[in-house]
Amino acid sequence: MLTVTSANVNGLRAAAKKGFVEWLAVTGADVLCLQEVRAEPHQLPEQVRAPEGWHVVHAPAAAKGRAGVSLYSRREPDRVRVGFGSAEFETSGRYVEVDLPGVTVASLYLPSGEVGTERQDEKIRFMGEFLAYLKELRERAAADGREVLVCGDWNIAHQRADLKNWRGNTKSSGFLPEERDWLTRVFDPADGGYVDVVRALHPDVEGPYTWWSYRGRAFDNDTGWRIDYHGATPGLAAKAVKASVERAATHAERWSDHAPMTVVYDH
Repeated sequence: MLTVTSANVNGLRAAAKKGFVEWLAVTGADVLCLQEVRAEPHQLPEQVRAPEGWHVVHAPAAAKGRAGVSLYSRREPDRVRVGFGSAEFETSGRYVEVDLPGVTVASLYLPSGEVGTERQDEKIRFMGEFLAYLKELRERAAADGREVLVCGDWNIAHQRADLKNWRGNTKSSGFLPEERDWLTRVFDPADGGYVDVVRALHPDVEGPYTWWSYRGRAFDNDTGWRIDYHGATPGLAAKAVKASVERAATHAERWSDHAPMTVVYDH
């Protein structure tokens, strides 16, 4: 079995003080993909920078205090790659991948965007370059007899079932038609060629949501968004046996505005 967890930590230093360290000590994950770490490795406490029993790759952003992705694995990776070859986004702290036996696992933090701003333009540019890379990665892995799993905060709710208040967000970044169309391409067998693993396991449910705003009572009312995904090549996706969102029992017990998204693969 291969158990992979993805979690946007909303600042790893803050999360470490609010329960992440305790969560890490008991997780059954073999691989852990983190996003929005927002720290240089030397700024992190030892128990999250290099915890015992884990091999860790940190890919901080050149822009201080922003973005940042990390990848933890129980076994030492055969290969590590930071970035996906984009001149614009190479040092943006948004992508890291490792090769493990038979599978390449990546942690992705796609830009969040904001309608009518340069941030949205940046998001669209990232999406264009990243889809091209996803195809290249899939083809390269297939030639080597490997599977691919890209986990992370994709910052797009794909379908109406992926956010509670979809009617009120049709003009919001994260649910724009062009963003949703792009994600459809990622999950199109004839285009991107990846599978939305959690939706494949839970085809007829609302959510399961992975992000809730800190504003109001979004968490208590489960007014959430599903923007954290496991995107896998079909061979690996077919081996997924269980998916779960590790939602905190109460608002006070949250260590991020996202919840960990865990999938077990019979790999």
